[in-house]
Amino acid sequence: MCRCLQVSHSGYYDWRNRPISATEQRRQELTVKIRFYFEESDGTYGYRRVAAELSRAGESVHPDTVRAIMRAEGLVAAQPRLKVRTTIPADDVDGRPDLVERDFTAEKPGYKWVGDITYIHTLEGFCYLATVLDCCTKKAVGYAIDDHMRTELMSGAIDMAVRNCDHVRGETIFHSDHGSQYMSKEFTELLDSYDIRPSVGRTGVCWDNAWAESFNATLKNERVHRVIYRTKEEAARDVVRWIELRYNQKRLHSALGYRTPNEVEAEYRESRQVA
Repeated sequence: MCRCLQVSHSGYYDWRNRPISATEQRRQELTVKIRFYFEESDGTYGYRRVAAELSRAGESVHPDTVRAIMRAEGLVAAQPRLKVRTTIPADDVDGRPDLVERDFTAEKPGYKWVGDITYIHTLEGFCYLATVLDCCTKKAVGYAIDDHMRTELMSGAIDMAVRNCDHVRGETIFHSDHGSQYMSKEFTELLDSYDIRPSVGRTGVCWDNAWAESFNATLKNERVHRVIYRTKEEAARDVVRWIELRYNQKRLHSALGYRTPNEVEAEYRESRQVA
């Protein structure tokens, strides 16, 4: 090989026995940590969130370096699939204003909620998930899963949200699309009983409920589309586990400064106690 490449024997052995450079050693150490955080995220984190995890651990590294290492190691985050629209338009869509107007932020928890329904495929057929998301903490404060899309599914999610997140009677907003379940008399009476103000986006305009749509896309991309559920019960257990142990507890959210929803909620509560 040395003769073929016109390299001296001494030069070859010098190269072989030479210790790795400090730069290469640093890159190897970073590679181990980057792979750990990528695998810890179940293969869902891109380079920005991995860089944020390194920063939280006290590791100063530029996101471009993380991107280069992930590319070299073949670490590619889960990619979204094409969306399938499942919203059922209501016949009567008049009378409810859009109180959100695409502003999915809030200064305090419990003042602005959004919700939506999505389907989950199993070998037994579809089951359905209704969620209630808080715009301040980005936390899933309420959810319900069942094998139907009747109004009681959305009602269960609202009931859970009221238990988990202090709402303000007469001020809290719940925003949804024009799905017939959300526009039903039964659901309206439930919101009235909690003195929650109903809000709806325009018919057929997904951007008017973009935050809820984004949550569903994240759930599908990072979990549901990567698993084959044999039963509806198995799907329900797995989705609840992902919401509580992954999304609310561990997943870094870019809109929260790469913090988790539970961290933001805890910080708000601590600030109120101090005040």
